[in-house]
Amino acid sequence: MPYTLSYFKDVKLDVKDAKVWYKKQQVGLENRFADSIKNALVRLQQNPFVFAVRYKNIRIAHPKVFPYSIHFFVDDDKQQIVIIAIVHNKRKPAVAKKRIR
Repeated sequence: MPYTLSYFKDVKLDVKDAKVWYKKQQVGLENRFADSIKNALVRLQQNPFVFAVRYKNIRIAHPKVFPYSIHFFVDDDKQQIVIIAIVHNKRKPAVAKKRIR
């Protein structure tokens, strides 16, 4: 049974900012970005443990096309995946780390 997804409040802003940037680059690219993130979340939901723990109890998944990292942890008791950040790979992971303090 797949895990349910939960998000930190800043994750919506992460995605919104990226979509705005991609839309400025090319019309329609923001939709491809959103679809890529959704597909990565579906894969993550099916088997979150395929991704190694990178720091503390945080794992990182990547969409297939766009250079972004999905930082998350698994709450086994609640059968839930908690997304803490979706950030560009060129940004320092400190952006996500600050959210779990």
